[in-house]
Amino acid sequence: VETFEAIEDLVPNMFDTMYEEEGIGLAANQIGVDLNVMVIDISHADENCPPSTFVNGQIIERSGSESMEEGCLSVPGVRVDVTRSEKVTFAYQDLEGNHHEAKFDGLMATVIQHEMDHLNGLLIIDHASQLDKHRIRKQLKELAS
Repeated sequence: VETFEAIEDLVPNMFDTMYEEEGIGLAANQIGVDLNVMVIDISHADENCPPSTFVNGQIIERSGSESMEEGCLSVPGVRVDVTRSEKVTFAYQDLEGNHHEAKFDGLMATVIQHEMDHLNGLLIIDHASQLDKHRIRKQLKELAS
């Protein structure tokens, strides 16, 4: 993103879509917009963490490892155990274009990595074991019929 005025309408739309689908994170490409923008709201789990918007985000450092069962708005009804970094250092811009670098851990680190996967063309099913992929294929076929 180079022109921040261009995302003034996008970000509220992303939050609305995320809340409507009862999600906690959404990447712009999940709604058909090819921009490095994500919105996250984990305030239900951490009241010290307000709804956040990250523009031009990039994970610059990772540490630790933890596994968590994740769901995804892009593959409804599917849950997968995903191993991710426990902590991340994240460089990003805010809605005014100001540059930031911050360290995140816990659920926020997990959601940032999940949304960055979307922006890089990956889904939770790409992290699944072969056995899980077989189960997921069956699940998706049942959903489609």
